[in-house]
Amino acid sequence: MKILIKNGRLVDPASNLDRIGDVAIANGRIVHLGDVGDFNAERTVDATGLVVAPGLVDLCARLREPGHEHEGLLESELAAAAAGGVTSLVCPPDTDPVLDEPGLVEMLKFRARKLSRCRLFPLGALTRQLSGAALTEMAELTEAGCIGFSQAEVPVKDTVVLSRALQYAATYGYTVWLRPQDAWLGGGVAASGAVATRLGLSGVPVSAETIALHTIFELVRATGARVHLCRLSSAAGVELVRAAKKEGLPITADVSINSLHLSDVDIGYFDSAMRLTPPLRQGRDRDALRAGLADGTLDALVSDHMPVTTDEKAVPFAEATPGATGLELLLSLAMRWARDSGLPLQRALAVVTAEPVRVLGSALGSLSASAGRLVEGGVADVCVFDAGASWAVTPERLASQGKHTPFAFASSGFELPARVRCTLVAGHIAYEAPAE
Repeated sequence: MKILIKNGRLVDPASNLDRIGDVAIANGRIVHLGDVGDFNAERTVDATGLVVAPGLVDLCARLREPGHEHEGLLESELAAAAAGGVTSLVCPPDTDPVLDEPGLVEMLKFRARKLSRCRLFPLGALTRQLSGAALTEMAELTEAGCIGFSQAEVPVKDTVVLSRALQYAATYGYTVWLRPQDAWLGGGVAASGAVATRLGLSGVPVSAETIALHTIFELVRATGARVHLCRLSSAAGVELVRAAKKEGLPITADVSINSLHLSDVDIGYFDSAMRLTPPLRQGRDRDALRAGLADGTLDALVSDHMPVTTDEKAVPFAEATPGATGLELLLSLAMRWARDSGLPLQRALAVVTAEPVRVLGSALGSLSASAGRLVEGGVADVCVFDAGASWAVTPERLASQGKHTPFAFASSGFELPARVRCTLVAGHIAYEAPAE
């Protein structure tokens, strides 16, 4: 279908584009930007007063298939991605069964392609069954479509195994995605501190993150492997990443929308909606994460999407399943962070478009030149949103099968900025907001 997005504010952080204009789309690609002239469109989208931006790229979203279909279906979660303006997402390998076999990866990608709601980029398991013992067949998993390798939430206890994994990844140019968490110190349910002590909750000290970071950096120095650090949570962690980048280590890092906006005080009186991984830390950690994202120490903002059922949250805090719905909130919370930090719209969009694509790099193949961008000849992955709108997060407004979020209006009492009006994936309208 030939689609014309007319009279919108075109914003592309990758090229510093920010002007009023049109976007002409044909055969799944952007054919003209700005003044498109004579274009015979089959469908026109009026974007007057709206922002036309690249589709969002989310580096961490669990879709719950296979194995956890009662918590989320591929159909519902990719619909949530489209409703949130997310056109590409990375999913960790901790499904059931684990993504450690090429056939599983191919099946997942095939199903996602048929739905045409969002591009799916799976991470393969670094070790078989995420056991931390035998390495997976990384070459075969890469051929099946994996863009990197991860242990998800399961730390590799044996540093010999981790060293060999990084050596192998460095040899073939693969990226290893690790959440820095010491296996022995990371077993608590809340961040160590006054709040956890007062509530009688087992704590996870900051050292659980920093010890793991020191280990990873030493192995990166020894192997030269490229590592992406997932969901940093502490001020000390941000400082270590800043120093490692200054040293020139081949690392990138991201932060969750939850850690960027919340702290342990928000747990309140055992609010299970705040049972998250990584656990919410103190206000100074949150402020350091916000500053680190602003100055580029942290490269990307992620939704950390993890749909969970009501039954899994309607239990005591320590027994609740960690996780929250986030795909539909990513844009709004990026905008809120930028607004609170006095940053321009381009910076808010950069951490959810151009910067995540830079993290993915050559793993995207032919898409690396145009994903997360508005460029003539590039893929037509586009998000059209109203930057001036606000909305209350309520269960009925969420497309995700998971309805639990710390940012729900019923508990937070505030509305979020920006509302997605239309999402296009490869020139196909994947989402269009209903008339209000």
